[in-house]
Amino acid sequence: MAKEAVSQSRRFPEWLKKSVPSSSNLEKVTALLQDLRLNTVCQSALCPNRGECFARGTATFMILGNVCTRDCRFCAVPHGKPEPVDEEEPYRVAEAARRLGLKHVVITSVTRDDLPDGGASHFAAVIKAIRDKLPQACVEVLTPDFKGQEEALALVVQARPDIFNHNVETVPRLYPKVRPQANYRRSLEVLRKMKEMDPGIYTKSGFMVGLGETREEILEVMADLRAVGCDILTIGQYLQPSPRHLEVEEYVTPATFDWYAHKGEEMGFLHVASGPFIRSSYLADEVMAKLAGQKGSR
Repeated sequence: MAKEAVSQSRRFPEWLKKSVPSSSNLEKVTALLQDLRLNTVCQSALCPNRGECFARGTATFMILGNVCTRDCRFCAVPHGKPEPVDEEEPYRVAEAARRLGLKHVVITSVTRDDLPDGGASHFAAVIKAIRDKLPQACVEVLTPDFKGQEEALALVVQARPDIFNHNVETVPRLYPKVRPQANYRRSLEVLRKMKEMDPGIYTKSGFMVGLGETREEILEVMADLRAVGCDILTIGQYLQPSPRHLEVEEYVTPATFDWYAHKGEEMGFLHVASGPFIRSSYLADEVMAKLAGQKGSR
């Protein structure tokens, strides 16, 4: 299949217009994050779903500071020299999850190439703190690649999150433009090694569309992810967070997202979330509930 035409795509389409929900939870979540001095990827990455998620009383905690050592061209998170690791942060994240009454806690981070283990031990500490305070909660982590270090990955595995997520973000051809400090094959290896270390942990990955990729390239990425045992897939529309970031090449239609979801299910993914507003942790609690139901019905 040839690359989908971009002609209709540069104008902001109706299906990407989203109203901001009104809810007392919005203020509650914002105040809680300020009180506990916590970052969220919702705010730092300018996620279009942040109002909806805060209104639902949920947030994706971003640990290890608010400054990334990498400068991906699609991401709004600030980059530069990061702050020292806050050793008390795991306990504050767990306390925030407790106060919000979360049954599904999602933890991500900036990339910390300045740290010997890339921050893996801090991820493990956060998982442990949540397990101690909320033993029944499901814990999902979205990690950087840790430069592919097996020792770092093992630290996260030993902490036993329920879901390990590492995003490939885009097709390999676009890596030099989209995320030049990353490596597509290394990201696949991270997912493969995680599944080998503990097959009982769900693995998850995702990517954006609308950056100039072709359908053939997307299907190849999906096949690559299945080949390394990836269980859960997310596909969402890239939206330019500021004028200094990459421009949108195409606004992909909802019908095309549905087609990708169908193809992913045919390939054997346990769950495919594919749509214009889909992000890695969007409605992640509902996905885990569905997987738990599938497991229980076997």
